[in-house]
Amino acid sequence: MAEHTSSSIEIEAAPADVMGVIADFARYPDWTGEVKQAEVLASDAQGRAEQVRLVMDAGAIKDDQVLGYTWTGDNEVSWTLVKSQMLRALDGSYALAPKGKGTEVTYKLTVDVKIPMLGMIKRKAEKVIIDRALAGLKKRVESGA
Repeated sequence: MAEHTSSSIEIEAAPADVMGVIADFARYPDWTGEVKQAEVLASDAQGRAEQVRLVMDAGAIKDDQVLGYTWTGDNEVSWTLVKSQMLRALDGSYALAPKGKGTEVTYKLTVDVKIPMLGMIKRKAEKVIIDRALAGLKKRVESGA
């Protein structure tokens, strides 16, 4: 498997509150910036999304993709690419751990685009995606929205 990029952030909220925002795909366009539409295509017996269609617009990269989600307990979710116009692979995860009065969120991401791209540039793009997502998640959770 290719190298992944990861980053962590502390959010002043309980892990369940953070995961509640992560699992609320319908609201992604409200706080993620790059996600313009999100539609849950399939859910598990507990009502958690198993497949989600996302319409992305990250400036130079626009994509319509379907991701498959796997939930591990209450504090971890991972995803993998099912189909995409622009990507060959996309694997990621959020792992939550209680920390003090809040939660440490670690986001890991590996992206492989269909167009040729230098590894260094790809890692920088992954880092930007992760940092924006974590900042948006923190703002969304801590605002209580």
